[in-house]
Amino acid sequence: MWKCCCIIAITVLVALPAFAQTSFPDLRGTWTGESESIVTGSANPHKDGAPQPEPRLTGASFTLTIDKQDGRRFSGTFSSARSTEAIIGVISRTGTLFLIDSDGYGYGTLLGPDKLESCFLQLGANGRVASYTVLTKQP
Repeated sequence: MWKCCCIIAITVLVALPAFAQTSFPDLRGTWTGESESIVTGSANPHKDGAPQPEPRLTGASFTLTIDKQDGRRFSGTFSSARSTEAIIGVISRTGTLFLIDSDGYGYGTLLGPDKLESCFLQLGANGRVASYTVLTKQP
């Protein structure tokens, strides 16, 4: 009997990680938040201000709309009052979100069912951006 219980327990412990890897959060919907960014040069279309050689602190309101998701893959748009960019992304086995637009990439972590922490990096000929945003899923 003891041997049977051990085999069942080991089977459950081995199967749980495999099950967890096939279950992904539903990211579809509209997420909004305010960025905290540091920018050099002319940066990107979302950031205002004249080009400057020294880093400047800036921020903007953003909307992430995820309209397609199939398992770990998703797509949508990331927009501000100044610009909209198409994004594509994936969810890793650890739950980290990786996304990319036409000129930069981001990392995300779900802080809860309706909170998403997002860090975005961009390196271009006209400037650099490092940005942090907590996005809240809208009802």
